[in-house]
Amino acid sequence: MATSGGKVLDFEEYVRTRQDALLRSARRLVPDPVDAQDLLQTALVRTYGRWDGIADKSLADAYLRRVMINTRTEWWRARKLEEVPTEQLPDASVDDGTEQRADRALLMDILSVLAPKQRSVVVLRHWEQMSTEETAAALGMSTGTVKSTLHRALARLRQELMNREADARVLERDDQERERCAA
Repeated sequence: MATSGGKVLDFEEYVRTRQDALLRSARRLVPDPVDAQDLLQTALVRTYGRWDGIADKSLADAYLRRVMINTRTEWWRARKLEEVPTEQLPDASVDDGTEQRADRALLMDILSVLAPKQRSVVVLRHWEQMSTEETAAALGMSTGTVKSTLHRALARLRQELMNREADARVLERDDQERERCAA
């Protein structure tokens, strides 16, 4: 029973330390947050049964992600199709992703106004969703420095966005004036 107890503690410790990263992986596999939690829980239950078989625990993340992918595939295959044949097709609008790409391009452009240290802190905290402590450890700085750097960087990004919006309004007014003058 000691081995079983050790197994439980070992697995619980793994889940405690990795659950946020694993949930982010699940969120990338399924769009609904509740489904992502269900997917992760199902994968954890399946992995727990095989935990002793994973000799190299450093590969546990990869193993668990594979279990999540396989589980998601099983769910997809087992889904009940709710399609009903009709005489007329419904109007379907297709989101081409242009706005999303434009937003991403704007964000990448605006990030370029930050100093490298500020950019690193913003990316690790907001894109990689690292905690303040994890960011500090990754960048070799104190948590206070991470917080103050992040604060200044976000203020700089806000200011840059406001400046660009103001510039866009001025350009728009200028275009309207030109059109009026030409008419």
